This record gives sequence, structure tokens and C-alpha cells, in this order.
Amino acid sequence: MKTAGKISIAILIVISMLSLFAPFITKYDPDIIDLDSLKESPSLKHPLGTDAKGRDMLARILYGGRISMCVAITAAVLSMVIGLIVGICSGYFGGKIDTAVTAFIDLILSFPALLLAIGISIIFPPGIYTVMIAIAAIGWAPFARIIRGNVLTLREANFIEAARSIGCSNPRILFVHLMPQCIPLLLVITGMKMGGYILTEAALSFLGLGVQPPTATWGSMINANRAYISSAPWMVFYPGIMIALTAFCFNMLGDTLRDKYGLKIRG
Repeated sequence: MKTAGKISIAILIVISMLSLFAPFITKYDPDIIDLDSLKESPSLKHPLGTDAKGRDMLARILYGGRISMCVAITAAVLSMVIGLIVGICSGYFGGKIDTAVTAFIDLILSFPALLLAIGISIIFPPGIYTVMIAIAAIGWAPFARIIRGNVLTLREANFIEAARSIGCSNPRILFVHLMPQCIPLLLVITGMKMGGYILTEAALSFLGLGVQPPTATWGSMINANRAYISSAPWMVFYPGIMIALTAFCFNMLGDTLRDKYGLKIRG
């Protein structure tokens, strides 16, 4: 694995561990308002400063990382599972099923992803589960399209013909013979898409369609503090850096996995 990939993994592990062990790293409650500490700049008491309500920024970033990472990972798993099942079935059976599925995938991909996610988020009550559903609802299509293309090639391979000749059922061929062949491709796609999921979650939270206050997420922190970007830039700078750094590391990890497995993926 390339050095960039190793560094990306290390940074993501550090971010995950810091968020997971937030109660042991900071003594502050991320939701407690402290009127005596409004908009304090970074100091020994508050290493990343406080926001307009006196809440410790470090605590909110660490606890907010839990929500942001959890949403992105859960959405990625849902997208991966749905896309894998749809893509394998479409590519293997072909015919009218493949035509209908491909048309629906193209329909989903024809809409701007963020606008479609916003539309879905508006339909359901704002919250963490709504964000997961919205991201997964638009995220499965790229998985399905790429997996379908891979299966179209694999279904004519000798090992699939051999499985048919000895009487293997279609479910066995799909899930025992074809699915393992798609795992490397799934890992690459997931790594490449995770950065986008982080950004989508942040965008939905920024627009007020994600997790609701006072629960912290990186996107909602930027939204809540954007009016103070001139007078107290740390309130926007730090959550923005976390979003950018996490998305960048996931993108680098996806590129590294793509090179490792020798796969050529566009988009």
C-alpha cells in the first residue's frame, strides 16, 4: 500500500479514536451552555475556544465527530449492500430485469446528488436516521452500476460456466461464486465514496435537515457559528478543517485501494 494510503488510514484511525474516547479526553459536556465563557479564543482552559453559547469547541468537535462518522459509515454500508444485491442480480439475469434496473439507476444518477438528498430529507422528519436514509437512497446507484458492469463480464467466465454445469442454483452462483469476486471492487468504491458521504452529511446538517440542535455535528457547528466568522473564526475554522481532512483522507484511501487492486473506475 502506498505511503499516502497508510497516512490516510492512520489519520482516520486517530480521528475515530478521539471521537470514540471523547469523554476521557475532555471534561466538558458539549451541550452545556456557559454564559461566563462566551466566544473565548483558544486557551489552556479551552484548547479550541468556545462558541457563542460558551460551549467548549473541542468537546463539540469530538462528540460531533461521532455523529458525522457514524452517519457516513452507516450510509456507506447500506449503499454497499443495496448496490451489491441490485448490481449482481441485474448483471447476472440480464434481459428485461437488467433493462429496467439500468433505466432506474440512470434516473437516480441523472439528479444532482445533494438536491435529491435534500428532497428526501424534507419528506421525513429531520434527524440522524433521515440523513442516513437520504444518503443511502442516492448512494446505492453508483455501487449498483459498477457492480453490474463487473458481473456482466464475470457471468461468462469459465468458473461460472462450471458452476452451472454441475447444477448450482442461481442464488448459490450469485452469493457464493460472484459476490466474493466483487469484494475488492466494493472496497474501492466505498473508500472513494466515503468522503462524499461526509460532505453530504455536513451539507444537510448545515442546512438544518440533519441532526437537530443542541446535538453537535461538524456541519451544524458551521451553520450555527457562521455569523461569527469574522469576530471568532475558530468557531467555523476547526469544524471545517475536520470535514475537509476526513473527506480528503477517505478520498486518498479510495485512490490507494484502486491502485492496489489495479481497478479503473471513472466518476
